[in-house]
Amino acid sequence: MSTIAFTLLVAGGSFLAGLLGSLTGLGGGVIIVPMLTLAFHVDIRYAIGASLVSVIATSSGAAAAYLKEGYSNMRVGMFLEIATTIGAVVGAYLATRIPTAAIAIIFGLVLLYSAWASIAEPPDLASSDTGRFARMLRLDGHYPTPEGLRAYHVTGVPAGFGLMWLAGVLSGLLGIGSGAVKVLAMDRAMRIPFKVSTTTSNFMIGVTAAASAGIYLHRGYLDPGMAMPVMLGVLAGALLGARILPHAKVRTLRMVFAVAIAAVAIEMMLKGVLGKI
Repeated sequence: MSTIAFTLLVAGGSFLAGLLGSLTGLGGGVIIVPMLTLAFHVDIRYAIGASLVSVIATSSGAAAAYLKEGYSNMRVGMFLEIATTIGAVVGAYLATRIPTAAIAIIFGLVLLYSAWASIAEPPDLASSDTGRFARMLRLDGHYPTPEGLRAYHVTGVPAGFGLMWLAGVLSGLLGIGSGAVKVLAMDRAMRIPFKVSTTTSNFMIGVTAAASAGIYLHRGYLDPGMAMPVMLGVLAGALLGARILPHAKVRTLRMVFAVAIAAVAIEMMLKGVLGKI
């Protein structure tokens, strides 16, 4: 395959990954890493390095639009970034010492759990009262709906903070931006509405990815020739996704989220078990 053809194919696949990542809060990494490793046979650590760059681009492209529209909760995002940034550095350190097959299997297990949890989620987990820590930190907020602004309460801050540390570790280890775990942590543990969870996740993932991307750069796992088309494609998809999200149905987002990541999870696990990654 010629360099131009490779670049165009990677950019096209990255565009679709960015669109899905923007709509679900995943950051696109859950598609980028399997696409590069399974379809283009790229070493998984180089794929993770390129994915982290794309995650930063996704956050930069979509976060501004979501903040302007009033969906993202900046106070929640900034507080939880303390946990995810520390975890991201730990994950990036571990990634250079764990075999690639093991990373692929961990990747698949994380995505399978995320798919199951997304489908099993009850339709409404909104909290009727503000938790003690959320009250101290003033984390409650509101978001726009067709009927006007709707207020929501935040609870389960300690559990959410712990899950965010785990999300940061997975971000550094797998290059997925940890959006899957972040959305589930905010959606389930902290009882934040799904659209607020996805948009706040997009706001957070850039900082988390930047913390671990520096370690990949130092180790030589960032290839500019591959990272550039990935970044541009994901950024274009993220900008389109930011325009679509306000009109999308939450249930549809959950189904897209579950089906897409379950499929790539099974493929990644099979490759990892067979030692083909």
